[in-house]
Amino acid sequence: MEHSLVITGFYAGILALLHIALSFKVIGLRRRLQIGLGDGNNKELQKAIRVHGNFSEYVPLAMIMFAVLEFNQGSLMLLHVLGGALVTCRFLHAIGVGKTAGISWQRFTGVLGTFLVILALAVMNIANILLAA
Repeated sequence: MEHSLVITGFYAGILALLHIALSFKVIGLRRRLQIGLGDGNNKELQKAIRVHGNFSEYVPLAMIMFAVLEFNQGSLMLLHVLGGALVTCRFLHAIGVGKTAGISWQRFTGVLGTFLVILALAVMNIANILLAA
């Protein structure tokens, strides 16, 4: 039986591009504001750092579980739905926090959607093990 992670690779590639864009945003602000470490109490830099940090905190776990589900031959359609949702939610979160440090519908939807994707992946991966026993 051949296992391939083509779908994981596709969504990981898209998310990697977003990660690089978020990194460049932080780097650009640091250079413009001449702040090497920390945030210098600059609100714009604080938001950019948190968008990048939040992405770095949640996306790797989601992608590991995504790859495990694909490796264990999860539904291709479901993988695309979850991958598309994760990409959309991470974009929305970045837009929402970029607009305001407070609540926005983009931030709320991005966070909630990311949690739901991770929850769905967790449940499906656990169910695969329980059903295989």
